[in-house]
Amino acid sequence: MDLNLYQYLLLGVLGIAAGIVNMMAGGGSNLILPVLMMFGVPADIANGSNRVGVLLQSVSGLSGFRKAGKLPTEDLTAILWPTLIGGLCGALVASFAPVAVLKPMLLITMLSVAAFTFFKPSALVHQPGVLPVKVADNPKSRIALWLVGLYGGFVQAGAGFVMLPVLAGMLRYDLVRANALKVFCTLGFTLVSLAIFIWRGQVWWDIGLVLAVGSIIGAKIGVKTAISLKPETLRWILFVMTLVAVLMALWK
Repeated sequence: MDLNLYQYLLLGVLGIAAGIVNMMAGGGSNLILPVLMMFGVPADIANGSNRVGVLLQSVSGLSGFRKAGKLPTEDLTAILWPTLIGGLCGALVASFAPVAVLKPMLLITMLSVAAFTFFKPSALVHQPGVLPVKVADNPKSRIALWLVGLYGGFVQAGAGFVMLPVLAGMLRYDLVRANALKVFCTLGFTLVSLAIFIWRGQVWWDIGLVLAVGSIIGAKIGVKTAISLKPETLRWILFVMTLVAVLMALWK
């Protein structure tokens, strides 16, 4: 099927919005997936095509965080590998199963994150001087990172919300650096999952590339905004965007 010019323009604008919110908190895919399905794009194609924009916004955002000196590098490999393996498992399941079966899990997960950010702010916004914890020193974090990758590989929507409590809560990174690591991990499992969706013929490149252009622009704006905001402000943005994402998931 072919979209018209206005639909492509709307997707470009949504790509910008998704890039901005994904660099600060998450939930960008919750803006895009319902609209794609409203346009008549099958759920599996929407899920696969959306990954093109996520991939390129992650490259753009990661570059911005790295240039600003906000990307921690000392434990990157240990953080990345569990999410890659989880992403591969999740993408394989998603390529053979309807995305609709995940809706209850999506809602429960995001509501849990909203409650976590509201009732346990100290887990996300730490006092000055708190040092990060290495994955090797917290074995449970490996399982949590694998589950994050599994979820992200299955459906991108809400993956950032799930990842931040692990990176900021369990591994004790401040929210800006946790966001940078989140983008790094997202790039990793998106590469894996996109390869699966391409192999399965579940990517429409016209949609994916339009989303990608908007997402790259949005990511550049989002990184600059995230770096300049206070941690407490970022926490509230995460809380509000989580609730918005829940409403979008209910709507779709």
